[in-house]
Amino acid sequence: MSTIPETCVPVDQATGPVVDRSQVAVIIPTYNARRFWAALANGLRLQGIPASQVLIVDSSSDDGTRELAAAEGYQVFRIDHRDFNHGGTRQFALSLVPWASIAVFLTHDAVLATPDSIDLLLAAFRDKSVAVAYGRQLPRPGAGPIEAHARLFNYPSRGEVRDFESRHTLGIKAAFCSNSFAAYRVQALLAAGGFPEKVIMAEDALAAGQLLLLGWKVAYVAEARVYHSHAFTLAQEFQRYFDTGVYHRREPWLRETFGSPGGEGKRFVLSELGYLTPHHLYLVPYALLRTVSKAIGYNLGFRGKLGAVWSRRLSNHKGYWDATKTVR
Repeated sequence: MSTIPETCVPVDQATGPVVDRSQVAVIIPTYNARRFWAALANGLRLQGIPASQVLIVDSSSDDGTRELAAAEGYQVFRIDHRDFNHGGTRQFALSLVPWASIAVFLTHDAVLATPDSIDLLLAAFRDKSVAVAYGRQLPRPGAGPIEAHARLFNYPSRGEVRDFESRHTLGIKAAFCSNSFAAYRVQALLAAGGFPEKVIMAEDALAAGQLLLLGWKVAYVAEARVYHSHAFTLAQEFQRYFDTGVYHRREPWLRETFGSPGGEGKRFVLSELGYLTPHHLYLVPYALLRTVSKAIGYNLGFRGKLGAVWSRRLSNHKGYWDATKTVR
């Protein structure tokens, strides 16, 4: 499905299941996921995970998502769309699978790339000090150059295991993680406080940061792959970075502990320009415009001077402001 060369270096050369698969829960928040359903369900079937171990937490879809999930034999739990929160909903989902020792999180638009994607992710837990592992996200088929570069930059072909000391070389990237395809050692996650109940985004990075602080490790497993990317518009990128600024302002401990995101942002821009220039030079002005838009959005969100009404208008996650009336 992808033309990207695959030269992945495994975190652990050994293969096959390394945990009791009867204690693995797959948790997927959904909302109007019908258009993604065939690819999602087919990918899950190939993994060999019993349908009864898949939990769908659906935010009151009106396109038949819950019916499709029930037909697959998945556990299905409905919540009100207004009650969804990236952290709180996933934390609630954990309470619905108390039997699970490992929880694998997916988003409904992430397509498992190989029949062993989940097993390869679980292999990271051979290391008893690993509390969270996340996989590689490849650009979806048909992704444009800007969309593809974002995935190639954030999800390289070489895996690694990071600990708290990694902050000295990687900065805030040491706590990077994505719940679009990630697995957690449940006992460790809960001991670290779990996912935050109310957060605008990046509940995964916050959990990873807390786990690193407690001495656990984070594994990036490059050979465990999903297809997952988005063609964000200029306005959507502005909104996403506005929310990123809000998140960094409201969770200052992450920057104070792991460092400012500024250096990583500069590295991304230089990498993007280097990626586009040889064959997609015509996209460079648009890429630079996107960079300016993202910078403005981030700074507006980070400064927090707009109040809840305007913040809601500029935010990508508007429900956060509905549920958090005191946010400024």
